[in-house]
Amino acid sequence: MAELTPDDLLRVFHDQTRGPIPVGSAERPVELDGLVRKQYDLDPAGHFAMVESPDGLGDDPDAVIARVRDFFAERGQRVEWKTYDYDGPKGLGDRLVAAGFVREDDEALILGEAAPLAAQAIDLPDGVVVRAADGFEDFVRMRTMSETVWGEEHAWVTESLYPDWVARPGSMDVVVVEESREGPVLCAARGEYDASGFTGLWGGSTLPEWRGRGLYRATLLHRARLGLDRGKEYVRVDASPDSEPILRRLGLHRVATTTPYVFDPGA
Repeated sequence: MAELTPDDLLRVFHDQTRGPIPVGSAERPVELDGLVRKQYDLDPAGHFAMVESPDGLGDDPDAVIARVRDFFAERGQRVEWKTYDYDGPKGLGDRLVAAGFVREDDEALILGEAAPLAAQAIDLPDGVVVRAADGFEDFVRMRTMSETVWGEEHAWVTESLYPDWVARPGSMDVVVVEESREGPVLCAARGEYDASGFTGLWGGSTLPEWRGRGLYRATLLHRARLGLDRGKEYVRVDASPDSEPILRRLGLHRVATTTPYVFDPGA
């Protein structure tokens, strides 16, 4: 069977992931505001609030943007509007900035087939292993690693990610790289699943002294295997400039650019 082209992969991604309206949960509903999809933690203190508009914004885009902004302003909840470079209307990013959203760094939308990725050999330093997280202590160690890497509090790892992992085991695998369970987590990442055929490859923080030694690569291959075990034929990554070269060397493809715009009422 011929390898899918980047255009093929983007078409599959849009048809399976962006096109369908996602199914929310009681704690994190999906609501439609015209053509806009809002998904957010009902508790305004929660760490998740996301907006997408894959179908455009209709005849009065600025009014829609203002309405969505005001909705989250009234809740006092930080929200990310996730855009893709093929989203309409023209000048969407400029419209969001004019409404008070702050543009964050571009990321590359990277897609690929899971089987060729999973078939590659994992090569880690002696004594280092990659495995699926299996309990709260792993998340505590992950939080410590993440706070070391980013130099800020990452309470969401234990207060949001862990409860979500417990409540929805079919939606996520979290993986850690370590020398032992008693020592620090050296690298961590997660694979997330929805109704599509994609494994979303998220995260991938690595302690500075362990970078360049294949740890992030190992999490990619391991997560691709876990996704295949769940019947997921494809992988997706929103990649930073640091990780994009690694992903492309592994045979994955850049198909679009995604840019987050954040509105934070408390800023």
